[in-house]
Amino acid sequence: MSPRTGRPTECRKDHDIKVRIDNDTHEKLLKYCQEQKITKAEAIRRGIHLVLQQK
Repeated sequence: MSPRTGRPTECRKDHDIKVRIDNDTHEKLLKYCQEQKITKAEAIRRGIHLVLQQK
């Protein structure tokens, strides 16, 4: 068995990104995540996709 085990996924997430945000933005993110029942990482991924669609 490999040393890193977890949930199998169709789309591997191999890259980490660290972002610094202010308290107000963080609170808004947490509220959005609670309402949508998603993780912060998923909300950020969705945001990235929205920005890329606007090209």
